[in-house]
Amino acid sequence: MALKVGDAAPEFTLKTQDEKEWSLAAHKGKNVVLMFYPLDWSPTCEKENCSVAGDMTLNAPNTVVVGVSRDSTWSHKAWRNQFKLAHDLLADVKLEVAAKYGLVHPAGFISMRATVIVDKHGKVAFCAANAAEKTGAARDMEAVKAALKTLA
Repeated sequence: MALKVGDAAPEFTLKTQDEKEWSLAAHKGKNVVLMFYPLDWSPTCEKENCSVAGDMTLNAPNTVVVGVSRDSTWSHKAWRNQFKLAHDLLADVKLEVAAKYGLVHPAGFISMRATVIVDKHGKVAFCAANAAEKTGAARDMEAVKAALKTLA
């Protein structure tokens, strides 16, 4: 993975499920959890994204969580509505952001399942990726929550 803890997080702007622009720069001053995932409508991605809503660590006032995948805005909207997700889903259709973050899956057509936490100052505070990408292997959310607690 190209990014390391302490690196400046690459800036980006993507569309949300509601066709609104979402930029990392607009969230400076908050901790941002970027949950890169392969595809909407897959069981592991569903479980992970659904678990965010009820987790107080991930829903702290100084924390923003977003999902990022190559799916379209309309797919994100339907998926978000079906599972009543509260966080935004960002459409990285051409995998440009995944490439900036060094998170394009070796297969080349999806991103890795990865979590990047960008701190209040725009620096990478945590980075973990499943490069092997075993489809059923979920990310370590306990490690993500532990990293967030150190930034509170």
